[in-house]
Formats: sequence, C-alpha cells, structure tokens
Amino acid sequence: MLILIPLVFLLNAWKHEVVTAFTFAVAVAIGITPLLLPVILSSSLSKGAIRMSNKKTIVKKLDSIQSFGAMNILCTDKTGTLTEDKIVLEKYLDVKGDEDIRVLKYAFLNSYFQTGLKGSIDEAVIARAYKNGLENLTEKYKKIDEIPFDFSRRRLSVIVQDEEKKLLITKGAVEEILNISSTIDYKNEVTSITKDIKENILKISKALNKEGLRVIAVAQKKNVEDIKEFGVQDEKNMTLIGFIGFLDPPKESAKDSISRLNKSKIRVIVLTGDNADVTKCICDKVGIKSKRIVLGSEIEKLSDIGVRRLLKDTNIFAKLSPIEKARIVRILKETGNTVRIYGRPE
Repeated sequence: MLILIPLVFLLNAWKHEVVTAFTFAVAVAIGITPLLLPVILSSSLSKGAIRMSNKKTIVKKLDSIQSFGAMNILCTDKTGTLTEDKIVLEKYLDVKGDEDIRVLKYAFLNSYFQTGLKGSIDEAVIARAYKNGLENLTEKYKKIDEIPFDFSRRRLSVIVQDEEKKLLITKGAVEEILNISSTIDYKNEVTSITKDIKENILKISKALNKEGLRVIAVAQKKNVEDIKEFGVQDEKNMTLIGFIGFLDPPKESAKDSISRLNKSKIRVIVLTGDNADVTKCICDKVGIKSKRIVLGSEIEKLSDIGVRRLLKDTNIFAKLSPIEKARIVRILKETGNTVRIYGRPE
C-alpha cells in the first residue's frame, strides 16, 4: 500500500486534477484493504506458528493460533498432564494395611486377562507381578468371561478358572468396591463387613491418598460355577481382599507452567476422574489453589445455573465422568470464556 497508493496518485495527478487523483487513490486504498487483510492475518498466524515451533510445538491449523492467543481458561486433567504418567505400583495391602502378595496376585489376573484398552494402571500391575515372579499364573488360569469397565460402575471384572474353581475378580474405586462387598478376606479368614471394619478400610485408603497414592480395591467372588452368562448383576456379595496403591509424581515443569499461566491471567481448572484426596495432593504440589474440591456426584445433582455459580471460585473438580467434564467445558464456553482443553481421557 505504501508503494501502490502513492504511485496511483502521482499517475492520476499527472493527467487529472489533484483532488480527483487523491479521491481515486483513496478509493483504491479502500478497495484493496479487505483483500490484504487475509494476507496480513495469515502472515501473523504463520509468524506465531514459527515461534511455537521454536518451543517444540507443531501447529497443524493456523486458526488455532488465534484461539490459543485468546484463551483465558485452560482445562486440564491430572494423569499425564500434571503428573509424569509413569505410574508405579508401590503397595499391595490387605484390609488391615499389611503387605499381602495375594492382593497383587488377584490384581494381576484381573489386569492381564481383561481385553479392554490396557491403561497405565494395568501395565503397572503386570510389571510389578512379573517382578515378583507371578507370570506363571497366566498358565495356571484361563479366562472365562469379562464385565468391562464403565464410568458409572468405576470397576472392571474378569472371570477366570483353574483346575479347582472359577473366580470372579473385580478391581475398581474403593467406595464402589465396598458397596458391592459383604465380606472381607484377612489371611484366608472370611468375615462379614461391619461398620467399624468399613470405616477402618476407608481410613487406610484416605491415608494413602493423602500421601499422593492412587488406591484401587480388589475383590473376588467364589461359587460362581453355576453362572453361564456373567453381567453387572453378578457383581454383588463380593469378598474384599485388599488394596493396590500407585504413585504418579507431578511433573517437574508443572509448577512453573502453572505460575506462568496465572501471570498471563489464564485460569487453570483441573477436571479429573481421580478422587479428591489424591487430586488435592498433586494440585498443592503444582500450585493450583481452590476454595473447595467439587465431586462429580455433586455436579450431577445441579442445574447449569448451579454449576455456573460453582465455577466462579472452584478450580478443582474430581471423580468426574467424561460427560461431566464435557458439561463443565460447555458451561464455561456459554459464559463467554475462551476455553482450551489439555490432556487425555483418564
């Protein structure tokens, strides 16, 4: 424009009046401005993409640079984003908190024989079982059936059989496993679950959570020989065996990244399927503060208006299903925020 408009003006002024030449030059400038805007925009976005590539980030769509720059809220999950995603099975404990190799044995059978997408938890269980020399169990047992994991049950079951008996083995969130268990197995002695036993189990689980360990309960059920087709209805009257505890430390870079985002006036909201105590432990370490932690069960009972009020001062949401995560992101967008999502399904 600096070259073309003066040139047009001079050529027209040479043949026409100055006012006419000036008017024509202005008209040309107005005409070409809309045509140049896409060029200017693409150039700016390309420059942004180059700067991102220098920071080891590949941008496939240039339009995303504009959205990225307009972001004022970043929604992230916990596992693999705030944490290293290098889950290690640290503990396998009985119902009284003592180490018990049987708990690892049953957890291994569940993780090894399940045919769904094996996550980092299953891989950690299998790795620890191999380390403890339990790989021969895969030859001793054979799989009969499976009840896949879903977010409403928060548990997964497999049915295996050896030469003597058929077993239904279930692993999942502690509260959910407790709800379907009527007895406990402590050193091969089966007793009914009392209120005191249940409170002690929850106390042990909560203590492990506060240490940053993600805890999963393991239960089994015998006397299932007569069942031909297994389903969710068979996950009842289970016998709780114990817990397995996983450690997934926060990323070293997470705290600095959160601090830089906050300085840039970008609010960070954690949306995770993990429980509140583990989430709080990790968030405290990386510098994400919140007046309270809201659970998915609370979100489910609220209208969109109620969720919108919670979002004003709540930055941590735990035990969420994928549907509840999507709902929170939708409400944030409906209130005029530019929201970006970082993470993967947990």
